[in-house]
Amino acid sequence: MTSIVDKFREIPATCISDAMDGLRNLDPMIKPLQAQYKISGRAFTVRLPAGDNMMLLRAIREAKQGDILVVDAKGFLYTAVAGDFVIGLAATLGLGGIVIDGTIRDILSIKHSGFPVFCKGGTLACSKKFGAGEINVAISSGGTVISPGDIIVGDADGVVVVPKDNEAAVLQAAADKLNKDDMRAQNVLGNPEAAAKWIDVLLKSNN
Repeated sequence: MTSIVDKFREIPATCISDAMDGLRNLDPMIKPLQAQYKISGRAFTVRLPAGDNMMLLRAIREAKQGDILVVDAKGFLYTAVAGDFVIGLAATLGLGGIVIDGTIRDILSIKHSGFPVFCKGGTLACSKKFGAGEINVAISSGGTVISPGDIIVGDADGVVVVPKDNEAAVLQAAADKLNKDDMRAQNVLGNPEAAAKWIDVLLKSNN
């Protein structure tokens, strides 16, 4: 039986965003390291102070296979939340991906691993391991509130959060949007007359 997480994986993040009126998107600066990455999984949340990543290791150890680590690193860019070894630990333990409101390092090595990482970019400096922070609590990451167990979907366009209490309704609305978009493309694109008519109707409706 296909899980709801798997069903969300089949829908573009743009359609899921549209289903929630664009109100649950993460900061558009948070992008996949490689455009082909697609993630869908339950959020395992991490809150870190700037420059400290010890609690990230605890999250990697306690998260379930397929979970998406969502890291609130306060958008701090100077020190990396993780490098290739820490990302490799997450991959080895079967996590589904990691979304970071911050930066990483060892970018080429992480890209080569194929493990899906979404972040604000790369930096040189490493974080320390003092141990502050929290895991599996409600956080604000990328300007969006995320609770443990929310569904995280990400692709080349960015990352969107589906609240767990409303996931079935959002899935239906997103699937309907995708079907509507597909039908519009089939009926309009490639047909100059239909394309011109579609534009004319839209322009008229806004007069």
